Amino acid sequence: MLSVTANTLKPFLSFNPNTNTNTNLLLFSTSFLNPHPPPLLYPKPSSLKPISATLTPSSSSQQQQVYQPFRPPPSPVPAKFRSLDANGRLEILSNRLGLWYEFAPLIPSLLQEGFTPPTIEEVTGISGVEQNRLVVAAQVRDSLVQSKTDPKILAEFDTGGSELLYEIRLLSVQQRAAAARYIIENKLDVKGTQDLARSMKDFPRRRGDKGWESFDYAHPGDCLGFIYYRQAREHKNPSEPRTAALEQALKVAGTDKAKKIILTDLEGETDEKEGREGDVIDVVRVPVVRLKFGEVAESSKVVILPVCRADEKDKEVLEAPWECSSEGEFGVVVAEKGWKRWVVLPGWEPVVGLGKGGVVVSFSDARVLPWKVNRWYKEEPILLVADRSKKEVAADDGFYLAAVEGGGLGFKVVRGSALKETGVKESLGTVVMIVRPPRDETDDQLSEEDWE
Repeated sequence: MLSVTANTLKPFLSFNPNTNTNTNLLLFSTSFLNPHPPPLLYPKPSSLKPISATLTPSSSSQQQQVYQPFRPPPSPVPAKFRSLDANGRLEILSNRLGLWYEFAPLIPSLLQEGFTPPTIEEVTGISGVEQNRLVVAAQVRDSLVQSKTDPKILAEFDTGGSELLYEIRLLSVQQRAAAARYIIENKLDVKGTQDLARSMKDFPRRRGDKGWESFDYAHPGDCLGFIYYRQAREHKNPSEPRTAALEQALKVAGTDKAKKIILTDLEGETDEKEGREGDVIDVVRVPVVRLKFGEVAESSKVVILPVCRADEKDKEVLEAPWECSSEGEFGVVVAEKGWKRWVVLPGWEPVVGLGKGGVVVSFSDARVLPWKVNRWYKEEPILLVADRSKKEVAADDGFYLAAVEGGGLGFKVVRGSALKETGVKESLGTVVMIVRPPRDETDDQLSEEDWE
């Protein structure tokens, strides 16, 4: 592109004292714009400066660049591959010549040259998912090298280590080094590495949970053990799943403080079993759980249940779908009939074991429940999970869903002993769980002593 600059013509403007200045300016502007100007009232200048044009290179003389999508800078290519052209690099990838972290940097270098993941897959047979895993795992390994991780630990990832290192990509550099050592020392597979990485990432968010302070955040085994410890609290006490989760937590925990609290729960569970061997009826426990942000998304198994509002009539509970299942390879959810409101809950033991007849009743105020308001005076909505297949009022210590008249509420939660005193032998369903909404702040869960 060329730009032209010209010296502006400066006509001589004489000053006539007998002529108005505005008239002089008007005549000048008219003669400049009009190709046939009127005669001047003053003589023309004797000479005019010639117009000169010079060619100067423009600051934007380069051709306009075509927009290209952002591509990350290529990883440093190993010295033995730097002299290869594109075909040579594709051949290295096709034959997997070298260790995985050596030829992995060739993928971003090819992308930088204009290749696309489908093209690379077509030539080399490495799928787009595997390409991403190799590149990310190589970057994780580079961070371990820069953090001066033990070379013996790094050498363990030379064969098939990309799948393992890829799983710890979301951890910090310090966490990656600790996780890498734990993975090798405990011979974790891909699933175990996923659980480890998730537990280390999730541990700080669990501050305030029961027993959290007894586990060490800097120790990967404690982070993993805390996950199993939390899972144990979701099962009935005592029960085989709870015992199995506590034993698994004890197996992976690394610090004495964490092992001590796990052993305390295990020994307390054993004592409770022994003390109840002669009992005829066990005390019915209704777990109250505070839902965590993102807990449904992180759950490997979820449960979908129909929802009724507490201010609706009892017929709504009776008419809600009794069965909801998934079918097909995609797990399409199918209900026996349509319903307006549904809720998705994590696969907690009491909820998973419902089978047919599960229903959720939403209360706008938690104070309607029979717990001690002097300690848990909570003006917050709650979800009550009930089993409609168990309507008989059998246990005095059990909690049941019953219908009430007036007061703006259609349902209430009553102890079995209170229903028996009024002569009621059948309820709308047995209460199996109370779910509290997620909160940014943390608080303790309700214990058995908190119920009236």
